[in-house]
Amino acid sequence: MLLATDALWRDGALLRNMGLEITAGRVSDIRPLGTDTPDLHAALVAPLFTDLQVNGGGGVMVNGQPNADGLRAIAAAHRRCGTGTILPTVITDSHDVIEAAAEAALETRGEPGLAGLHIEGPHIAPERRGTHDASKIRPLDEKTVILVERLRGAGLPVMITLAPELADPALLDRLVASKAVVSAGHTKATAEETRAALKRGLSCFTHLYNAMPPMTSREPGVLGAALNSHAHAGIIVDGIHVSWDMVRIALRARPAPGLTFAVSDAMATVGGPDHFTLYGQTITVRDNALINAEGSLAGAHIDLVRTLANLVRHVGLPLSEALAMVSDTPRKVIGLPAPALHIGCALTDLNILTEEFDTLDIA
Repeated sequence: MLLATDALWRDGALLRNMGLEITAGRVSDIRPLGTDTPDLHAALVAPLFTDLQVNGGGGVMVNGQPNADGLRAIAAAHRRCGTGTILPTVITDSHDVIEAAAEAALETRGEPGLAGLHIEGPHIAPERRGTHDASKIRPLDEKTVILVERLRGAGLPVMITLAPELADPALLDRLVASKAVVSAGHTKATAEETRAALKRGLSCFTHLYNAMPPMTSREPGVLGAALNSHAHAGIIVDGIHVSWDMVRIALRARPAPGLTFAVSDAMATVGGPDHFTLYGQTITVRDNALINAEGSLAGAHIDLVRTLANLVRHVGLPLSEALAMVSDTPRKVIGLPAPALHIGCALTDLNILTEEFDTLDIA
């Protein structure tokens, strides 16, 4: 079977009018389409995407089921939605829960779709906690540092989100030395405090705008320092957490391309039911937003394919820039090679999409 493509994402470049020969469910040839008559037509073909902030999926939350089967279920749900690699994210909780998630990450090391672990909290600013449980927030401690060092020693990618202004400098230095991705989030840091952390090795920012003080004319704060830095930064592009205008502003403000990547911040409802339980509260989807009992946002109900569509349609990015934000850039952040689309590649490892960014059924 010959599949014609308007756009093909391969090796960090967008190729036009290419053809894929498909044999027994795998790519057997990649070539310019020429004058051949295709059997099917796709608007876009790209390797499955990579998401560095996935709290849950398929009805499962990392915090609620911090074991190997829980991580596998979440990865499977996101794979069905077009994301082939995730960084399961355990949010603020007891050390036992975070340690269990780390053990699960170690147990599933090397399994398809599971890259490592993102520890978001509990070492955050209470004033910027969002939906995180205030009773479980605590200063950065040696227990967490030892856990991160153990994961890194096993070769697993680790991202840890914390409030840098509250972190003990010696412990922060150990996290940096472990080569974990130390990311500022749920923070009230000033611009000066943020720049000091960047000098110590802070290398990323978690969901730009959200759980950060707003910028003002006299106080750029952590957000202003983040935008002006050469550090990587994630951003949620669902039109709810951040308006389209503010996404545009953030992307234009960065000093170089390839610094900002998209995250879903997905919860259990992605590929699952329309509600779940977190910290004993029922979180429900309302108008595509996840709302907790306090009426606050509690994560996001979106996947990266919908995120890609939003980046192109609502933010107005060229397709190549939008694709990098859901594939190549996040993989670079955690030290993974760029996604591969090669001869022999299974169709199940590809996003094959229509003009409406829906999955094209080629069975």
